[in-house]
Amino acid sequence: MPIEPPSQGSSGPGSRREPDTLRGPRRGRARASRRGGGGTRTFTTTLRALDAVAASGAQVSVRITDLDRGTTVLAGDDHVTQPVAGLGVVPLLIEVAAQFEGGTLDPLELFDRAALAGVEGAGLWQHLKVPTLPLVDMAVLAAAAGDGLAANGLLERVGLPVVRARIDALGLTRTALLDRFRDHRGPDDAPHFALSSARDLAQVFAALANSQAVSPAVSAQVAEWLTLNHDLSLVASATGLDPFAHESDDHGLLFLNKTGRDRGIRVEAGVIAGPRAGVSYALIVCFDDLSVMHRIRAHEAFRTLGVELMEYVY
Repeated sequence: MPIEPPSQGSSGPGSRREPDTLRGPRRGRARASRRGGGGTRTFTTTLRALDAVAASGAQVSVRITDLDRGTTVLAGDDHVTQPVAGLGVVPLLIEVAAQFEGGTLDPLELFDRAALAGVEGAGLWQHLKVPTLPLVDMAVLAAAAGDGLAANGLLERVGLPVVRARIDALGLTRTALLDRFRDHRGPDDAPHFALSSARDLAQVFAALANSQAVSPAVSAQVAEWLTLNHDLSLVASATGLDPFAHESDDHGLLFLNKTGRDRGIRVEAGVIAGPRAGVSYALIVCFDDLSVMHRIRAHEAFRTLGVELMEYVY
């Protein structure tokens, strides 16, 4: 996995951009406007961990972008398109938020899950007694709990072609939403729910942080949903945040993320912003899930990246 060296970029006036979405009233806490940045850090431990995973036969791609400078902090095979499992809901959520803002979709419109084929994987709605939910609550479930049934309902409501058009409009050239969530994929089904690259994932999270995903209001809404994500077990484990309540932090950390999981697939993308710097990041690892140790090795690489990201932003 060839790694591009960190780019220092300009440090003069006007070269830094504060991620307005994360600094707005809903976030409750602003980052300092003058920061030293973390461009001299080399992520040596992360590179060793990723090299070890790649040496075991895994496909690894990574991208870290400094939000203030817009420069690349770390990149390795970030152009390669790979399956990203549940992270494919991010462009779906952006389209839903855009339609809420535009008035073409009513957030309180009720959707009956009886119209959907069952999904027994991740999610809460399948375990709840309530048969109908408003679309906005389905968006919350899809973002916070990786709820496949809720995501399928949103996709059914807005339509796959519309989401694909949104992906194109966002400039995500190596991203595709292929299908709905399924428990089993047959020969006539798409092989994966979604595909993307680390570069595209880091790009879309940077756009959310910088209020550039469709509009400031849409960026803020999607970022708000994603800050509810309960899966902090990979990169996010280094933050020390409460998985069930981390919308604000006493230590000035601003954070949002989304993970994707499937057999032999682990993905995480997000934004971490502290007093020293802010970054968008994405890491994709596709590995042979032959044993628990193969899985643990992949997970440890994510956690190592998390530790060094925390050192970078603090």
